Amino acid sequence: MTVGEQKIKQVQREFATPPDDARIMMRWWWFGPAVTKPELQREILAMKAGGIGGFEIQPVYPSALDDKQKNFRNLPYLSDEFLDAVSFASKTAHENGMRIDMTLASGWPYGGKHVPVDEASARLKVVVVDVAAGVTSLPCPSIGNGESFLAAFAGDGTSKKYDVAQLKRVALDAGADRMHLEASPKARVVVFYIAGRTGQQVKRPSVDAEGFVLDHFSEKAVDDHLKTVGEPLMKAFGDTPPYAVFSDSLEVYDADWTDDLPAEFKRRRGYDLIDHLPQLASGTDEASAEIRHDWGVTLTELVDERYLTRVDNWAKEHQTRFRSQTYGHPAVSMSSNNLVALPEGEGPQWNKFSFTRWASSASHLYGRPVTSSETWTWLHSPPFSATPLDMKAEADRFFLEGVNQLVGHGWPYTPPGVAEPGWNFYAAAVFNDHNPWWIVMPDVTKYLQRVSYLLRQGKPANDVAVFLPDDDAYADFSPGKVSLSDEMPTYITPVLTQQVLSAGHNFDYIDAESIQKVGIPYPVVVMPHVARLSPDVLKLIAAYVEGGGKVIWVGSTPDRAPGFEDAGAVSARVKKLSNTLAGNKNARLVESDDKVGAALQSALKPDLELSAVAANVGFIHRKLDDADIYFIANTSNQPVKTPASFRSSRRYASMWDPQSGEARELDGAPASLAFAPYESCVVVLSDEPLAKSVREISGKTQMFADLTKDWTIHFSAEGSRPAFEQKIETPHSWADSERTHYFSGIAIYSKTVHLTDADLRGAGTITLDFGAGTTVAEDPNASHGMRALLEGPIRDAAVVSVNGQRAGSIWHPPYALDITQWLHAGDNKIEIQVANTAINMLAGRAPTDYHLLNARYGQRFIPMDAEDIKVQPSGILGPVHLLETK
Repeated sequence: MTVGEQKIKQVQREFATPPDDARIMMRWWWFGPAVTKPELQREILAMKAGGIGGFEIQPVYPSALDDKQKNFRNLPYLSDEFLDAVSFASKTAHENGMRIDMTLASGWPYGGKHVPVDEASARLKVVVVDVAAGVTSLPCPSIGNGESFLAAFAGDGTSKKYDVAQLKRVALDAGADRMHLEASPKARVVVFYIAGRTGQQVKRPSVDAEGFVLDHFSEKAVDDHLKTVGEPLMKAFGDTPPYAVFSDSLEVYDADWTDDLPAEFKRRRGYDLIDHLPQLASGTDEASAEIRHDWGVTLTELVDERYLTRVDNWAKEHQTRFRSQTYGHPAVSMSSNNLVALPEGEGPQWNKFSFTRWASSASHLYGRPVTSSETWTWLHSPPFSATPLDMKAEADRFFLEGVNQLVGHGWPYTPPGVAEPGWNFYAAAVFNDHNPWWIVMPDVTKYLQRVSYLLRQGKPANDVAVFLPDDDAYADFSPGKVSLSDEMPTYITPVLTQQVLSAGHNFDYIDAESIQKVGIPYPVVVMPHVARLSPDVLKLIAAYVEGGGKVIWVGSTPDRAPGFEDAGAVSARVKKLSNTLAGNKNARLVESDDKVGAALQSALKPDLELSAVAANVGFIHRKLDDADIYFIANTSNQPVKTPASFRSSRRYASMWDPQSGEARELDGAPASLAFAPYESCVVVLSDEPLAKSVREISGKTQMFADLTKDWTIHFSAEGSRPAFEQKIETPHSWADSERTHYFSGIAIYSKTVHLTDADLRGAGTITLDFGAGTTVAEDPNASHGMRALLEGPIRDAAVVSVNGQRAGSIWHPPYALDITQWLHAGDNKIEIQVANTAINMLAGRAPTDYHLLNARYGQRFIPMDAEDIKVQPSGILGPVHLLETK
């Protein structure tokens, strides 16, 4: 049965126990790589035990020097020993039913020592030389191997001020050291345009993988990389290829040229770019913008054809798939995601312009059922600070953007013998079993797996498309700044995004290419500040409007040609089509971003309408033939209670708990919703009633017993210090005690509670409750990532056992657990395993000295936010109560 044919009753059954292919993955950093087979096997099995379904191998920089006495060695990249380790990891993964992906490089972007300078990333270099009056010759600028002169232009002025429009092309003899000019009584400038190289080196490479970043516009550079790097990697996998090969962020900075760009530009655009280099580089008039537009379009076409398409085809030939983060530099478009099998996003910015929504929108438009995300990239820096609540808070934002496959960033390989808590990536959280709170990881990953599964069911049901003004963004390009995704926040502003969300809709992006390929499969499209648009696309929009589709223009309607050739005639056609559209009742112009919400509400009934107090509550909607599924999440640190109005009018409703997989019937669609901080839920509206798997808890809540006093705490051994026990009168942070100030690990709180038959007779639901936690103000100076702005009453995760039976875990609001079924008359032993983060342990020791490592390999990383490693409160921090609800 295909996903689109799934019935809601089957989805409910699978939601309780979701399939393995929806499990999260981890980016597995192999430092050095200094890996050994026994530790590879141990870590793979640990991942599986923690509910992680697979991993992406990412070889990166060395963390320690080779040491024969310790039998420690960094395996050179692509060496026989390294490839043997890859083969072993692949075999072990397959034996354990786990997915394995392989990065087709070490570090990022693609490149390495095999990339010669003439295949390295390229750029347009401009050198301006002042020429004094009367001077008739000057030295040509020095250029290096792999670079070449394109043209030279001369004109009146100085290097600080000259008129681009007055520059005239002058002869430039190939190989000449000096240029000769006719005499002039005025001071002049000569502007040299050079096909140069960016010089960018691969970021964070492993041993023997350093070198130039390759030219992503060059067929030869891409093919040579696939031959030199890709082929040996694929041979290491033998007859069990990886599930996917991976390309990380396209961070090829300043790349805006390639050797045959002039010829390709003339073939594709119909005129000679060399004649217009001054306008391209520094022109300020409309014609210059049109030339830059054409240059940008050509760059996108080249990276699409020569990089994305070629790697995707190569992956298919090797019986695998291409997973790609297709945004950033160079100038890929949203529709470029259509060229890869597995689009991936990055960034949890669900209520502003987002690279993640860029990827998921392409998946929705082009029929890709799965969109992955690099998740938790900068979560709660410095490393080891991130908690399970932080994980959930960010993951929910990715879910709201349409992601349904999480790739955690990440899992650091740690060799045996390294002091706890092991190694970490220089700028990321740590999600491996060296983290004390690993005890709740299976519960965390099950929640993430359950939601990921659910968001693959049926079809995406976003009603609104927000247009990406690529043609205007191309016109805004300049040398060294050729990224469509970087330009988009100018047009897709936070105000516009929040207006759409507050109007009761989720949305996708759409661009001109997707309109031409798949149309506009949405009831409403918002067109923000679009000045340039091709007549062909405008005609398609006109047909969409005539067919009942609704368009909201923001700020203006298009009036300019998207390109240089015949710009006047094309602009006249654009204006005429825009004027015709303006007269249609289904097309509306609003003056500014803050008017979009009202226009949307008049154009289309909200999908899910919440009150203004729920501005931080988001939803995503999936539609089945017999049901509508809404995943709804509070992204804030405040409790929210809000009226709710669902547009879907199906007869039955139920609430599904993504934590437990349980469901309860509702008497119709809920008229209101209540959320604890960072809480999420699933509302299902269906054509037939669904199985009730849990009784509804309702009624008055009152104190059943105060358990705050008199706990015994058992601290596990740490380093040379043995385990020990202590009694406390009331819970408080164990970091306040000198003996446990730097303790990172698991402490077991225990006490016995005596209950009588009379206590339990007629009792309702009995909940172990720890309180609400404390909100934290956002740090305006924080430069990286996000964190949950809430410090729980338990720091930072707990597993509760009652009378020797595991009752559940506590790691997010509400910090409470139903323990009714485990209680009985007589003595009841309650044990609470509490785990903190590893940050306290790190705060108690000197930072690692990397000066010898840097002397050997160069400084390949800088530990981020190391100055912020400070002891954090740990343990149970406040009152503990049993509450009864009847």
